Amino acid sequence: MSDASAPAQPTAAEVRAAAEAVKAALDRHLEAVERRTGEDDPAVYAAFNALAAAAEAYDERLYDRYNEVTPFEIPGADDSMPPYTGPDEPNALSVLIRRDYAVVEPQRLLAQAQRIADLDRDETADEASGAVVGASVHAALGVLFGEFEPDEIASRHKEFGLEEGDSTLWVAAADEPSEPGEWLATPFDQADPERVVCRFDVSSVFDEEDVEEDLDDLNTADR
Repeated sequence: MSDASAPAQPTAAEVRAAAEAVKAALDRHLEAVERRTGEDDPAVYAAFNALAAAAEAYDERLYDRYNEVTPFEIPGADDSMPPYTGPDEPNALSVLIRRDYAVVEPQRLLAQAQRIADLDRDETADEASGAVVGASVHAALGVLFGEFEPDEIASRHKEFGLEEGDSTLWVAAADEPSEPGEWLATPFDQADPERVVCRFDVSSVFDEEDVEEDLDDLNTADR
């Protein structure tokens, strides 16, 4: 017998609508940042809160419907990022991404790299040259990231013997687009936290904090 008091599962259309709301809130947030009138512009503050609320609503509906969650965390007011001091109307932006992995199954990684090398090897190549690929994790990683886009590796990391660690994405404003090839030698040296329009962090530490908060709530309720 069904529980009449249980909340109804959101429909696929409701999940889609929540996703569209996040996209709209993201656009409004960027527009507010571009038009900000000062460091404590209330429009930016309101747009930030609206984006956070939209993201949370989407995350909840996505989980309730598909048992999936988003990889994004909206930074709170107590985060360590300094106040934004970039241009009010950015003419360009940089997206900075870092993802950490642990190599937990080296043999799986080596086997996948060798399979890729075998498929790509020219028919006239020496058979022994392909076997060298599987000789080291260093070589295998080169083959793996040369074959797949980073987003595909992120979604299939277990297939390659990898385990996800922390990850972060920064969207940083710029005055003008960079010249072609200008920063390729040192791509991350110019990352300026004060020009970050928004950021999204993923870490197991957030789950640990949630568990601690739940335990604290339980302990308080038992008193």
